[in-house]
Amino acid sequence: MSTATLTPATSSVPRINDTAPDFTAETTQGPIHFHEWIGNGWAVLFSHPKDFTPVCTTELGAMAKLQPEFAKRNTKILALSVDPVGDHVKWQSDIEETQGAKVNYPMIGDPQLKVAKLYGMLPASAGDSSQGRTPNDNATVRTVFVIGPDKKIKMQLSYPMSTGRNFDEILRVIDSLQLTIKHQVSTPANWKQGDDVIISGAVSNEQAKEKFPEGWKTPKPYMRIVKQPK
Repeated sequence: MSTATLTPATSSVPRINDTAPDFTAETTQGPIHFHEWIGNGWAVLFSHPKDFTPVCTTELGAMAKLQPEFAKRNTKILALSVDPVGDHVKWQSDIEETQGAKVNYPMIGDPQLKVAKLYGMLPASAGDSSQGRTPNDNATVRTVFVIGPDKKIKMQLSYPMSTGRNFDEILRVIDSLQLTIKHQVSTPANWKQGDDVIISGAVSNEQAKEKFPEGWKTPKPYMRIVKQPK
């Protein structure tokens, strides 16, 4: 049985501001239709090259522990690995045993590599089966996608297999995205909650006076720095 029906059928790499490719797939929590599953909130789709791999085991456990933080941000978590759902279920037991956290978010089974190809993480030449493929064969299936309520890709970040992902950074990015969309600001390097922000270049000085009546600092004409809006 096919685990994914793709709409549209393409293997091009989706970019920031592109509509996230839609799909239906089998998961550890039953079949999902991706865009419908996202609903009116945000989503994080993060992929893995193989089940029962050590770094990915720690990552899935880390996300399980952080799931309440993502929920506070109206953000759902969805994992993908290019193995069958049955293997995922067995892997979940290992994750809970070794990481001390139960995986309560769905994990996509992608044994025909369809979703991995749809998101440009594997080439068309990769074939149509996960059987016989090693983690090295799937090394490029290591990307995090943050998707907004408009179903547009807001961020994508790829990691090598040897480096575990920093999911606190993903939370920081979501905080920034949600803040900047709401208040027409941008966040500077290494920004964290409560730090000063930058007024968007799309906001005129006249508009900025209305939005930020307390004023702003201008170290250069193109930099207008204000306190973080609440």
